[in-house]
Amino acid sequence: MKQNMSSLDRIIRLAVAVVIGILYFTGTLTGWVAIVLGIVAVILALTSILGFCPLYGLLGISTKKS
Repeated sequence: MKQNMSSLDRIIRLAVAVVIGILYFTGTLTGWVAIVLGIVAVILALTSILGFCPLYGLLGISTKKS
C-alpha cells in the first residue's frame, strides 16, 4: 500500500474528522445524520493516518509529490 496523499491533504481530512467528532459529542449532530457523518469521520481519520486513500488509488490520483 503506497501512500498517495500529501501532508496538506492528510491535515485537512483529519481536521474535518475532528470537527465532525466535536459536533457529534456536543450533541449538535443527532439521528441518522450523526451516524452517516460519524462513519465518514472514521474513514477520513483512517485514510489520514495511513496516508492512503483507496478512492485515489482506483482513480489513479496522487496528491503526494514524487
